[in-house]
Amino acid sequence: MGVMKRLTSIVQAKANKALDRAEDPRETLDLSYEKQLEQLQQVRRGVADVATARKRLELQAQQLQASASKLQDQARQAIAQNREDLAKEALTRRSSIATQLDQLKVQHDQLVQQEDKLVATTQQLQARVESFRTQKETLKASYTAAQAQTKIGEAVSGISESMSDTGMAMQRAQDKIANMQARAGAVDELLASGALNDLSGSSDPLQAELDKTSQQSQVDLELAQLKSELAPPAPAAAIAPGAAGAAPGASSDASEESEADAEPVEGVAEPASPAGDGAAPAAAGDLFSLGDKGQS
Repeated sequence: MGVMKRLTSIVQAKANKALDRAEDPRETLDLSYEKQLEQLQQVRRGVADVATARKRLELQAQQLQASASKLQDQARQAIAQNREDLAKEALTRRSSIATQLDQLKVQHDQLVQQEDKLVATTQQLQARVESFRTQKETLKASYTAAQAQTKIGEAVSGISESMSDTGMAMQRAQDKIANMQARAGAVDELLASGALNDLSGSSDPLQAELDKTSQQSQVDLELAQLKSELAPPAPAAAIAPGAAGAAPGASSDASEESEADAEPVEGVAEPASPAGDGAAPAAAGDLFSLGDKGQS
């Protein structure tokens, strides 16, 4: 028995909680107002019914009075004709009608009292309905304002259901973006270290390093060429006698010759060497002989 009572209480509590969530105070107020209007309409119909009954009694009383007047005239005619029996009968009927009129008057007075009470009740109920309608509209406006304020507050704070879904979607998008960025960086690092094969190029790390060095050398060569093209031309200088053989004893390095050609000669040239004319051919012969030795 205790288990069933507890189960009933739990079911009632769940039902009340569900009803509280589903109940809208504005709809409840409108329903109460409609019920009061129905009660007011019923009271008005009751007033109309009482007034109708009162009017019927008045009409019936008018008819009885007309009948009593007619009987009074008939009694006079009977007396005039010396017909006392007829006059007596007419007066007897008139007396019965008078009794009915007295009863109708009592009923009429009661109906008038009931009608007055119903009219007063109708006025009071109508005033209450109008007051309730004003309060109802005020409460509905207050509830609507509070509901809107609550929704705005929840939206601003991000605790509403829609905003929570939006925030969760944005968080998931940010997590996916961060994951993809981390994955792309890891793949780039693995490709740079050679742990992964690059399907678009060579998979040999040594060859990749050589290609990189060759490309850098080509870039440096093109840069030097652009600098030489953009450099201003050197001014012409006077060349002293014997300047043509000034470098027989000097080194034949290609960099020094390029600097001698680029820079103007200043002052007196160095003394010519006796073996200056044959130094360069001997060097060329040595190069060719090194080539021959390499081939042999």
